[in-house]
Amino acid sequence: MSELVNKLAKGDHPVEVSLRPERNALALKKRIDEFKFVHIKFTDTRGGTELGVRLNEEESDWKGANFETGEGRIKLSGQLKLDYVPVKCVAEIDLATLEGSGHLEIIKADSAA
Repeated sequence: MSELVNKLAKGDHPVEVSLRPERNALALKKRIDEFKFVHIKFTDTRGGTELGVRLNEEESDWKGANFETGEGRIKLSGQLKLDYVPVKCVAEIDLATLEGSGHLEIIKADSAA
């Protein structure tokens, strides 16, 4: 397993939501509503590591936040592969700054076959 996957799977790390061209809470809400897909950037790796995350609505929580005023915290969660390893990305984001903390969880393959 890669050093990057191991690092991001140990403890929480600073993250930010990557949005283009506008970087604000309303643009994030639009991405969530229209695509259920966001980019999360882990900022404490060499050059930063930006991951595209297909959101799992059952594991994510953005219902209590106010995207219009940019207030509240949201949880974003979804699965992807990083360096060929299946992982789940979990991030807690403050809407005021679009920053927060996150980590990866390594998804173990089922051993029952």
